[in-house]
Amino acid sequence: MQLKETFERVKRASKTLALLTDQQRNEVLLAVADAIVDNQERILKANAEDLAKMAKENPLYDRLQLTEKRLHDIAADMRNVATLPSPLGHITKQKTLPNGLRLCRISVPFGVIGMIYEARPNVTYDVFSLCFKSGNACVLKGGRDAVASNEAGVAVIHEVLKRHGVSSDVVQLLPATHEATAEMLNAVGFIDLCIPRGGRKLIDFVRDTARVPVIETGAGVVHVYFDKDGDLEKGRAIVNNAKTRRPSVCNALDTLLIHKDREADLPQLLAPMEGKVEFYFNDESRYDTEFMDYKMNVVTVGSLDEALAHIDQHGSGHSEAIVTENEAAARRFQAHVDAACVYWNAPTSFTDGAQFGLGAEIGISTQKLGPRGPMALEEITTYKWLIEGEGQVRP
Repeated sequence: MQLKETFERVKRASKTLALLTDQQRNEVLLAVADAIVDNQERILKANAEDLAKMAKENPLYDRLQLTEKRLHDIAADMRNVATLPSPLGHITKQKTLPNGLRLCRISVPFGVIGMIYEARPNVTYDVFSLCFKSGNACVLKGGRDAVASNEAGVAVIHEVLKRHGVSSDVVQLLPATHEATAEMLNAVGFIDLCIPRGGRKLIDFVRDTARVPVIETGAGVVHVYFDKDGDLEKGRAIVNNAKTRRPSVCNALDTLLIHKDREADLPQLLAPMEGKVEFYFNDESRYDTEFMDYKMNVVTVGSLDEALAHIDQHGSGHSEAIVTENEAAARRFQAHVDAACVYWNAPTSFTDGAQFGLGAEIGISTQKLGPRGPMALEEITTYKWLIEGEGQVRP
């Protein structure tokens, strides 16, 4: 492996993180947050280089774009992570066996987390903050579209780490090549966990190719079901927010399901989006589409059962919502729908680590084994057993 030396350095550096106190980690995170703001001109200049190579019509353009406000928000999220309790050293189980052995299970870092992501330079900062706070080193593999942005971000982080006497190898950025991806996915013994964050094609490739453990995140074909007992004003606000707040993100609405008894309300329901969103009506060819754009499918269903069946067949296990004043219908929807986040009278745009009070997120897991939903500090720790004895031997 050409990158083996890099992986070895990161693995060694991960061991040094155990020597830092939580206070030291927090001081570094606060310093990086300040540096992001202080270096915003430099970061935005690099981001402009990347943006100049992408058409504005590309659905990924919004994800790629950094602004002053977004950088300040990134810094605020990092400061928030610094205020959160450490996820390390928690005793999650404790017992004494009949033979006198004392067992204690405590939370510990994974070690080295590999992150593969596309045109999302904000992920660079989110992953670093969560990994560093939780005692994990990280190897970042960004996409070609965000090379300059990611390099600028990691350079700023490295400068702060060096000032604080922390090895810069606790976070390393790999080349934006397919070869680097392949090496990361085969870095057995160096990468303890790999997390892909991007579209379905990327996630499927990582899952099907990796020899290191993987947690799937990201891809979302998201639905809102407007029930026959839905409140029109609530529905207008919820559907509009879910679709238009940031259409390029994975929690954005793709398909509105509407009960046939409420079709007459459809013009009012869609009114806030008129002229902004392109609507497709009952277009079966788009049932499985994650638009990531100002486009939305509208599908009429005859009952709650039909809405549930549609989501069962076409949902991706990410985020789903129901708008209704009927509690029995809402409870049934929430019990039946198999997704990481299931909403009642609230938009799917809330599926976000920061919105859930987790500080930030490393991704949104759509699988069931291990973490599910927004992944933050607790979700990127594992545990080990500590056993104390007095010389007991097993019969």
